[in-house]
This record gives sequence, C-alpha cells and structure tokens, in this order.
Amino acid sequence: MSEHGFRAEGISAALDLAVGHIADFAITSGGRTLKPLHRAAWIDRQDLPEGLPKGVVRLSGDFLCAPFSRSDVEAAPLHGWPANSAWDLVADQAIPGGHSVSFRLRHKVMGATVDKTLVLRDGHPFLYQEHTFTGGSGAISVAHHPMTEMAAGGRLAFSPKRLAVTPPDVTEPDPLRGAHLLAYPARSDDLTSFPAADGGQTDLTCYSAVRRHEDFVTLVEADHGGMGWTAVARKAEADVVLVLKNPAELPVTMLWISNGGRYYAPWNGRHGVLGIEDGRSAIGHAASLGDNWLKQEGIETAFGLGGRVAFRQIVGAMPLDGGDPPSQVEALPGRLQLTFADGGRREAPFDETFLRIGQPILK
Repeated sequence: MSEHGFRAEGISAALDLAVGHIADFAITSGGRTLKPLHRAAWIDRQDLPEGLPKGVVRLSGDFLCAPFSRSDVEAAPLHGWPANSAWDLVADQAIPGGHSVSFRLRHKVMGATVDKTLVLRDGHPFLYQEHTFTGGSGAISVAHHPMTEMAAGGRLAFSPKRLAVTPPDVTEPDPLRGAHLLAYPARSDDLTSFPAADGGQTDLTCYSAVRRHEDFVTLVEADHGGMGWTAVARKAEADVVLVLKNPAELPVTMLWISNGGRYYAPWNGRHGVLGIEDGRSAIGHAASLGDNWLKQEGIETAFGLGGRVAFRQIVGAMPLDGGDPPSQVEALPGRLQLTFADGGRREAPFDETFLRIGQPILK
C-alpha cells in the first residue's frame, strides 16, 4: 500500500494513492488525539468477496465521487475513477503557516483532468480540500464522501435544510440480508420527524447505538446564503466532527447511515458508520444529467465541463463533552465559532475565506 502523509502543527493526514481516499487524519487538541474519519475494518484482508470495487476494498476517510453512485454514462466503477484508481503526487510544499499537497488522477473523467489539493494549517483542526476539473466535455456529478464512526451513537445538527428525501428504492429490501429504518420513498421538511418504515416517525438528528439499519437520505440546503455545515457530536469519542461546504457548489448533503443494517460481507453487520456526503448530484450519473427530482426543486445536480471547475470542502473535529451538537456554526474572521443551545461557545482557528461563500463558482 502506498500512502503519502503530510502534517502541520497539531494535525496530520495521509492519502491512499491507490484510490485517492484519506487513509489517516489525526488532530491533536487539548492533550488528546482526535480521529474524526472512519477506516473500514476489512482493509488488507484477503478473504473479501470477489468483484468488489477497489474503492470498497480500500474504503476509508473521505474521497471524491465523480460521478456519485452509478457510473452509467461513462464506464467506471461505483463512484467513478477518482474513488477507485491511482493518483500521483504533483506537489508537496510548505506554505506560510502550514502545508499543501497536490495530486492528479491518472484516469481522465469525461475527458477532464482531475486534481486534488489538500491543505493543513498550523493550529487549525481542519483539512481543507479542493478538487478541480480541467477540460473534458459533457457534465459530471460530484460528491465528497467523508465517513465518521460512533461507538456509542451521537447527535447531529445541520445548517438550515428545506427538505429531506429518501429515494424510491429501499436500501436493504431483503430481511435476510439487511434492515432499514426509513420509509422509501418519503420526504419531510422536519428532520426530527421523518417517515419510518413501520408507519411511524423517526428523528434524523439522532444516531442510535442500539438500532441496526442501513439507510440513505438526501438533505436539500435551504436558501440562507451562508456556509453549509454538518456537526456530529460523538458520544463515546467525546468530540464534534464538522463537515463544511459552500452550498452554491455542493447544494445537497446525502447521509449514508450504515449502522449494522448490512448482514453480508464485507460489512457483516458492523455498526456505527455515518457518511456525510456533500454533493452536486442525484443518485447516478445519468439521473444527474436528466430531469431528476432535485432539478424540479431548482437544485443543480452536475457541473458542466469544458473549462475549469473547482469546488471545496472542509472536514475537522474539536473536543466536546456533553454529547449535544452546536445549534449554530459560524465562520468569523480567523476562527470558527460553535454556539450551543445553553449559550456556550467554542472557537477554533479557521480560514474563513477558503469556501468562497458568496463568490461565483470558479470556472
């Protein structure tokens, strides 16, 4: 296995060059080491089922999906070549107050060259990411795929969302192979009261350590003009995982709730994983280019190719005792501020300019 690691003061990361996944991410804060991202337990095992995509075999951390889900326009594995094939190191350099590394995907995607730039800054508990597509033709759907793990469950909070929707197809329809909690298809404008498979309601902001289920739900950002954010307060880990985006670039947040609801290999009923997948996508490349339900809601589901397109995302973590996520996450000059329901606040060093909120999408 070939990984490329890099670090700044109080933070380190490594990229798995075989598939472009974040293989390791560690933050030193308050005398502790926080590990906000999940790495599959089956990596490097020799007894996996045949035919798994390479991105599943080496599933870890966060990675770029292009397209998201099915590659049914241009032939590629699940989530596309960026999640399943080799990346080459292009640059590794110290920058003022931090470190930057850049990589290039060996495969073209719809004829486009794909580049990944990762930045760590001294004292910042965040990994800053940018992906660019140069050239190519047609259009591509994209998403990040950060995954966190909760040994004892946790609570979730989000920037304002106007809608939560499950797709028509049930995640695990065969009760001998898995289980699901949510109703399919279903929608709600209240994340704390979403239709459940048993006819009742369930709270999407609660990640239970007891229930076993496999589910997928798309959250549509409200038109609030600010930064998009997801905060996951992990109980056993005593921290809060933060995933931050520019909603103009990535207007949906797709939650992959993999909580013991897949009984078959390689998952084998393992629980506690949550994917927080900010994207510009429907489910599948062809669906993203077609007349899908998100477009009917006024949401873009692909980037047009041909020039240069770039989008950014940030993932990180901060220590947190008490188990409740923040009610507000705000980017202030030089810092990120978390505000809690009891009026308490936490802050961390932060590059508030990175996400380019309010600026045109870079082309």
